[in-house]
Amino acid sequence: MNNSGQYSAYDLYFKNNYPILSIQKIGLITTMRIDLQRLVSGWSPVVEVSTTAYLPTNLSPSEKILLDNVLTEDSNGFKNATAIEKKVKGVKIEYNILDIPFGQLIANEENKNIKAIHTYFSNLEPTAKNEFTGKYEGYNLIFITAESFSPYAVNKDLTPTLYKMVHKGYNFTNFYNPIWGVSTSDGEYVACTGLIPKSGVWSFYKSGAIELPFVMGNQLKDIGYKTIAYHNHTYSYYRRDISHPNMGYEYKALGHGLDVKETWPESDIEMMEKTIPEYINEEPFHAYYMTVSGHMQYSFSGNYIALKNKEYVADLPYSEQAKAYIATQIELDKALEYLLKELEEAGLADKTLIVMSADHYPYGLEYKTIDELAGHDVEHTFELYKSPLIIYTENIEPITIDKPCSSLDINPTISNLLGLEYDSRLLMGSDIFSNSTPLVVFLDKSFITDKGRYDAKTGRFTPVDGIKVNQDYIDKVSAFVDSKFHFSAKILETDYYSKILKKE
Repeated sequence: MNNSGQYSAYDLYFKNNYPILSIQKIGLITTMRIDLQRLVSGWSPVVEVSTTAYLPTNLSPSEKILLDNVLTEDSNGFKNATAIEKKVKGVKIEYNILDIPFGQLIANEENKNIKAIHTYFSNLEPTAKNEFTGKYEGYNLIFITAESFSPYAVNKDLTPTLYKMVHKGYNFTNFYNPIWGVSTSDGEYVACTGLIPKSGVWSFYKSGAIELPFVMGNQLKDIGYKTIAYHNHTYSYYRRDISHPNMGYEYKALGHGLDVKETWPESDIEMMEKTIPEYINEEPFHAYYMTVSGHMQYSFSGNYIALKNKEYVADLPYSEQAKAYIATQIELDKALEYLLKELEEAGLADKTLIVMSADHYPYGLEYKTIDELAGHDVEHTFELYKSPLIIYTENIEPITIDKPCSSLDINPTISNLLGLEYDSRLLMGSDIFSNSTPLVVFLDKSFITDKGRYDAKTGRFTPVDGIKVNQDYIDKVSAFVDSKFHFSAKILETDYYSKILKKE
């Protein structure tokens, strides 16, 4: 990287915002001064938008040109990307987009910031519909964010339900769950909204004041689903009392509609026992859960759930912290076992799609404990965040998906599987089953693509075997990653969706 490249001292001083690296490269005092100046002036990072920086790698040069020229004229003569329909190699391609007259919006917009957002999204390539589009249309949906769930929680003997759902459903071998600034809340925000959290704020809480048309609760509520959300800890914690109703849910938690025993942490299986009867007879339904049984600290003296399940892990050849962690995940396994049993007895097991991912890796564990559970030294830039993603329904045909993907891709993937009408350009992730080029982004703006891994802290790109890339490729993808952070924050700041998606 040259002296003015990404995360150089020059870049951090004039163009970018990453306090941890800024402290390392230009000093604590300078970083504090810059942060204060930026706060007062309303500064935001410099973002260079490129419409050609990131096209699918499996297309010929002529096809790349075709897809790069997606703008067409509407009846008013404005350029827009609505109703895009192309033929590549003689095959008609349809895209997950909505009828948004971007050209007209750009022409009529006086606010230069909003105009820039319009211009950015109008020039993005949407994701194509595919063989998985609408595969589970009309299904009930149970969507779970599981506290500190990780690969180390999946064991054929100790957590057989988790093992079955990971390996007998869609098995994602290259899924990542990056950690963000506000740990659990930001992890939920990413999975639910398909957006990157804004640095320095509680993005989920702030989102309670804007329109979120693409979250599952609002999408499914609009087409007649019963939509309800649960959390087995305090109702207002992380201000979920603000964020979750705004996502279209009737929201219940400890202290407000959910009567579970108050322990630390509370029981996931008890939450399932208390809540399933509230929706299981009201099809179609969508229930969202944020679990808490897997929460730190991981010990048998300070964790009620770990102590409750201690007998199951007593003979494991691990440290106490490792055993206590697994004991907390056994509670999640029991909750899922109960859920599957109730769905089966109601005749809904093959009509209900279950999606589950973690909020973040179990950072309550010491690194040496993570290494112990993994059986090797875990690499911290990328591997630490590798995690299972569960997409499961009864009688599902098992499929292994090796494509790099992340929690940012969950929302558009579910939308596509359920055949919902959404605009793939307006989310920061993409449908995993589409032919879109994979992109996994991390808090420090490191990234993974189909060509390799880029560590933004060191400036080192490690290519996939047999692949060669030049600096131009790294710079373009880095610029694209920057744009995702920037415009994701702008959606939150400006209530952007309300400006382009008019309610009937």
